[in-house]
Amino acid sequence: MRSVKAIFKKQLKDTIKNMTTLIQFALFPAVAFIIMSVMDTDVIPEEMLAAMPNMAIMMASIFAGMGLVPLVAGIIAEDREKKSLRFLIMAGVKPSAYLLGVGGVIFLVSMVTAIAFGFISDFSGQNMWIFVATIMSGVAASILLGATIGIISKNQQAATGLSMPVAMLLGFGPMMAQFNGTIARIMHVFYTQQFNVVADNLTTVGYTPDTSLLQSFGIMWANVGVLAVLFIVAYTRKGLKG
Repeated sequence: MRSVKAIFKKQLKDTIKNMTTLIQFALFPAVAFIIMSVMDTDVIPEEMLAAMPNMAIMMASIFAGMGLVPLVAGIIAEDREKKSLRFLIMAGVKPSAYLLGVGGVIFLVSMVTAIAFGFISDFSGQNMWIFVATIMSGVAASILLGATIGIISKNQQAATGLSMPVAMLLGFGPMMAQFNGTIARIMHVFYTQQFNVVADNLTTVGYTPDTSLLQSFGIMWANVGVLAVLFIVAYTRKGLKG
């Protein structure tokens, strides 16, 4: 527990000092807010308006599925490149402690972003909490994925190059799934697709939570479980080589 606190404090200080990192957490909800504010519903035809995705939900999906993966990968790869991770492992820091320390900071800051998305989307009450829980499930998965990529990458540049294609697939895959049945079936097993399923249901008038909600959360947290195992394996095998 002491190791987790020490790593958490270090990462929190580094994150606060890094304005580039902080801006990324504010950028996605800001873009969604601006687009929704300037959108003139009186000019856009009703047919087109009905077919358009909710911009806040779309940006939330991209944030949770695409924005965080390169960010976390870069943080972990930097620790390996600077040999910080080598010293941590030699000091006996376990994979879970390291991940909780680094990922905990990203998770908490992301929660503020998730709540902002909820307000922009006009959710309230039960739907607000379900929406935030859905985003945070995606955040947890993306943190693990980004951390795994960071561990197996030689440096920050390599981490960025490897994480971006994966992040773009996860971020834009659900949008492509709307136009292609095959892609929809493939994306069904990924957490970003399930985020969109839940979010779309929440925007449906008269929707009440049912068993499909549990199924979506089950798939998302199955993703989290698989990615956690991959991170532990990568940390154990690659950590000392940083």
